[in-house]
Amino acid sequence: MKRDMDFIYTSDHEEILIEHTQQRTRAGVISQYIRCRRELHMTQEELARRSGISRPNIARFESGNYNPSLEMMVRIAAALGMRLQISLEKASPL
Repeated sequence: MKRDMDFIYTSDHEEILIEHTQQRTRAGVISQYIRCRRELHMTQEELARRSGISRPNIARFESGNYNPSLEMMVRIAAALGMRLQISLEKASPL
């Protein structure tokens, strides 16, 4: 059943399924975190210790089956020596 809350609407009145947009965005962000952690040769255990987030929660975050809070993403980024930046970009046509 289609509900209006399941979609966002572009300025051209096109419907975009919110869930797909969220999944794509989450997957892209998580892959950046994992790549950075691996480049630093850091284990999930070390990242947990540095960030103050439990290792099981780090694993859930990296699995993509977890909807992380902004606080969690900022803490993990800081533990990786990074800064989280969120930006809006012009949407590309479908």
